[in-house]
Amino acid sequence: MVDIDRRTFLTVSGATLGGIATGSTVTAATRTDRFIVQTKSKGRLDGLDVVHEMPGVKYAVVEGSENELRRSKRVKDFAPDVEITLNEPEANAQAPTFEAADASDYEGQPGDFYQWDKADLNVPEAHETTEGEGTRVAVIDSGVLETHPDLAGPLNLDLSRNFTGDGGDHNPVGGDDHGTHVAGIVAADNGGGIGVNGTAPKTDLVDCRVFSGEGASFADVVAAVVYSANVDADVANLSLGAYPIPRQANGQFYGKVLNSAMTYANKEGTLLVIAAGNDEADLQHDKNFISLPNEGAQAVSVSATGPIGYGWDADGDGEVTDLAAPPESPAFYTNYGTNAVTLGAPGGDADSDAIGTGVPWFNDLVFNTVFTYEDTDGDGEPDTQVPGYGWKAGTSMASPNVAGAAALVKSANPNYSANQVEAALKQAADVPEDYDKAYYGSGYLNIVDAL
Repeated sequence: MVDIDRRTFLTVSGATLGGIATGSTVTAATRTDRFIVQTKSKGRLDGLDVVHEMPGVKYAVVEGSENELRRSKRVKDFAPDVEITLNEPEANAQAPTFEAADASDYEGQPGDFYQWDKADLNVPEAHETTEGEGTRVAVIDSGVLETHPDLAGPLNLDLSRNFTGDGGDHNPVGGDDHGTHVAGIVAADNGGGIGVNGTAPKTDLVDCRVFSGEGASFADVVAAVVYSANVDADVANLSLGAYPIPRQANGQFYGKVLNSAMTYANKEGTLLVIAAGNDEADLQHDKNFISLPNEGAQAVSVSATGPIGYGWDADGDGEVTDLAAPPESPAFYTNYGTNAVTLGAPGGDADSDAIGTGVPWFNDLVFNTVFTYEDTDGDGEPDTQVPGYGWKAGTSMASPNVAGAAALVKSANPNYSANQVEAALKQAADVPEDYDKAYYGSGYLNIVDAL
């Protein structure tokens, strides 16, 4: 038996196809009936069932056989779509949640106590200038629960879409609350009452669901990026990633497809804010592999930071106000690389030794909107999504903090292009003293100065 460490396992397991996930461990498989095609010219793809047309780019997603694709005079190149399953980090699974009906308690704390990420980013001060009015943010994820009281206001039901073809609407399937949490970080609006606030609570939120249960599709993600541009989203958040993907063979084709969609979105004014990934990987020195979509064209790639000891005695001196690590310190799981990361932002951290000890270790994660999946009819099977609040960590949580900040910059500067919004965020950011630039790119997110 050969010993393989975690990083080597990720490289070996992903070497053929890579994978897309919201967690840190992924598996992937190709489909034999669904393909991404590069088209030669305008006209119909005869004999093929078109799933996504993707107007604006010379690609489409189709169902059919390889023989049909080879016979088509309009198909220049193609590769199979990739179906992905995910496994989220353990810390997220162990973090507590509670229902919105219990929000008045907050274990004796107001909701804003738990939102260390918003406090560290001075979001209340930024809101004195703008709360994101006049902007639109697309969340490409696992779906946003429209019945959550803090998301019902920002969510645009007319534009929200399901890209999976599973027959449902934009709302999440089963108990997958990842997209609901991400959307809350961007735009939750508690109306000044009990609950949580996002960075840009007055933005127009568009839900693009690309996950169906635990599965997602590379082609659906690309189609959602193009759709976001075509509905005039100022920002699109992608808290998902594929790593490691080889730069050769199919990986080269997937990269070309993605870069085409991302370049188109940027040209149309949609800034793409993307999680850097949770593999603890040095993306700057990983030789023949690439991380997508965060290393794709025009991406704002976001690494994660977080405190250790927020609201609990992490160093054992009897004081709950002491931190073993500040909010701007790199999270243990985050990917990094000077040219592979654009900005660092709060995504939450965790001390694995603290889990199960009784201390509130989960306070170091990011607190926002979630839901529980409960058995409300008594048949022993979960059947109802009940709105609530809870904690998660990941570059998936850091990315929407930047997406919300981008919406604020755009709101304050309506004439800015996507590149100008990105430039404002980068120019305002600084690398924290005594920390490695490789974890931050241009630096740690500074919303107030970016405005």
